[in-house]
Amino acid sequence: MVINTLYAMQRANGDWFALDDHGKFRVPIFHSIREAMIARSRDTGMECFKPVVLDEAAFVKLTTTDEGKACFWLVGDPSINLSRGRALDHAQLALVMHNGNGRPKDNAVE
Repeated sequence: MVINTLYAMQRANGDWFALDDHGKFRVPIFHSIREAMIARSRDTGMECFKPVVLDEAAFVKLTTTDEGKACFWLVGDPSINLSRGRALDHAQLALVMHNGNGRPKDNAVE
């Protein structure tokens, strides 16, 4: 199984960085450390956070954030706006992590 390397922002105490999206928490997910650091340089709320590899253990911890209600943003361009990304739920994030290219597979059959 191929694991695509993705990153989330985590504080030293274990807290994950999340955006408030109309009362829901959305955790930004990045394709590289570089993208995460660009986003961090543009958002002062992220200054205490660092990029962490989103491996299987981190995925489990992250998907239990906010009692499992947190959702995710796959950030397309960290230099524009963190809230401009692709919204993902836990299952979709797992697919992105495991399909090896960082982009969800289009499995729509109509």
